[in-house]
Amino acid sequence: MVRGVRGSGARGNRNNPKTYKNDTTKQKPNAVSTDKTKETVNKPKHKKKFVRNGSGNNRVMSYPLRDSPSERTGDRLQIRCLEFSPPEDSGMEIGLANMFKKSDDGTYSAITQKDRQDIADGKTIINQTDSEGNTYQMKSDDKAKLMFRNEDANTRLGSGMKQRTKFYIELPIPQEVQDSNSVTWGEDRVNALELAALTVAQNAMAADGLSAEGAIAAAQASVQALNTGIDVPGLSADTQSAVRAAISGAAVGALGSNVSAKSVIARSTGQILNNNLELLFQGVNLRSFPYSITFSPRGYKEGLLVKDIIRSLKMSMAPKAGEIQEGSNQSIFIKSPDVFQLKYLRDGEDHPFLNAFKICALTGMSVNYTNAGTYASYDDGTPVNIRMNLTFKEINPIYHEDYLQDSAGSGVGY
Repeated sequence: MVRGVRGSGARGNRNNPKTYKNDTTKQKPNAVSTDKTKETVNKPKHKKKFVRNGSGNNRVMSYPLRDSPSERTGDRLQIRCLEFSPPEDSGMEIGLANMFKKSDDGTYSAITQKDRQDIADGKTIINQTDSEGNTYQMKSDDKAKLMFRNEDANTRLGSGMKQRTKFYIELPIPQEVQDSNSVTWGEDRVNALELAALTVAQNAMAADGLSAEGAIAAAQASVQALNTGIDVPGLSADTQSAVRAAISGAAVGALGSNVSAKSVIARSTGQILNNNLELLFQGVNLRSFPYSITFSPRGYKEGLLVKDIIRSLKMSMAPKAGEIQEGSNQSIFIKSPDVFQLKYLRDGEDHPFLNAFKICALTGMSVNYTNAGTYASYDDGTPVNIRMNLTFKEINPIYHEDYLQDSAGSGVGY
């Protein structure tokens, strides 16, 4: 078909259909000798091939190409590809203090109430290690501690980002720019009998100087007290006995089936326990960012640029097999794909208003090579109009404290 059939994005002399290839291929006459005559043929000065090295990509790709170095770029979307780096450990570390002791033969055992009494009497010394790796002597009244360390992927990958950068892509800002933050809340129910059992357990665990054996005994005594002396206002003595039977499990053995305290009360009095329904926070969600980018190459170089952008993103979102022989994966494991740091720009600087991003994974990519409504291509095979759909998803959730960091930017934050 005729070269140069493009959308409204063409500028300057590139609106001329004859200039799509001539402005970039720089054809020159090459003399070819034959026995009969000499012919002049035109060949492209360069025929670009996609780089197949360790990075597999061009370092910086900016679409569309600038007409001049001083041209203002306006609002842009920058996609920065980073090589994924796994943590040296699992990324989480949990330590226990004042719960176990190490014997002379290197074995570990639980610290008992007798050990604590021996520490108080000066008969023994038990060394423990704090969260910073320092050793200290445990005291008899030191309570058990749980030490927790967590390094999220965004913090780990954000450090040394310059060294792990594989390439940059700058694109015109998409037509639909939005962010969506959400958290999960859910309904929760707890009745008076369940609260009573919870209180018993909490009091047993919170008792000062109470050993594990003592806590179990206290809980058993509390359950026995509930079974023999419970008083529920508004219920008759017979119904209260039924409730006690349901709590202790005696009703199960007597009736030969599963009978709960709720069903006993409902059958006896026509009442049910108040469930104290409440909406409680249940967790955080990860944000997704779908983008739709349209390419309309205006020249030979831009056609190559669009091809490099699409191929680079496809390569980076694919997992790494490590070893390929004759098109078959020979590895036992596959490595994680690359990750991406997105950023909105305004004339080359951080955007003063739009949202910031945490590090993202490219979870979906689709390319429509017939975005013009029918298949049409230039004489080198480059489609006239291409639509690329990308879906990025952040690898870590957003927290309140993130808005206080410099990475949140000067705009609306995350």
